[in-house]
Amino acid sequence: MRRPDGRWARTGDRHWRGGALLATGCAALFGAMSLLVDWDAGSLSPLRALLWVGLSAAFFTVLLPAQVTAGTGWLAVRGPWRRQMVRTDALTTVWRYDGVSSRLVLRDAYGDRLELDPRVLAANPLIWHEFDTGVRRSVERGTLLQGGDVLDRLGHDIDDETVLAVLKASGLS
Repeated sequence: MRRPDGRWARTGDRHWRGGALLATGCAALFGAMSLLVDWDAGSLSPLRALLWVGLSAAFFTVLLPAQVTAGTGWLAVRGPWRRQMVRTDALTTVWRYDGVSSRLVLRDAYGDRLELDPRVLAANPLIWHEFDTGVRRSVERGTLLQGGDVLDRLGHDIDDETVLAVLKASGLS
């Protein structure tokens, strides 16, 4: 869908900024504490300071959450190293890996692949709406060959979480 200014409308993860601030704060605190302890011990040198700054930057990179955005017919995930994008209106397969960190893997008809945490979809109704609309188009067009049951379960899980949140907010549970 195009906005009045002619650009494509898109929506992003509303919790990403908080995660990015947390990653920044943790990395800055780690770097400052490391430098302070090394300085207090009297062993701080320019090379060691560079090492601590480099480790803080690596710590930040590990903690920085992937940024998820969606628009009409597409879903994108941008991490620190690369950007993945799939056409949700041309999905062919969907897998869900559960475990310590649940992952949703999407593949479209153009060969593109994307991995994301399904909790991002549950926490962002606008992204979920764009994704669900694209999936429905994939089903209508007949491109979704594998994973319809995974998406049905995911939709039910998200609906259940939404209902519980509404009941909790209204004081009924």
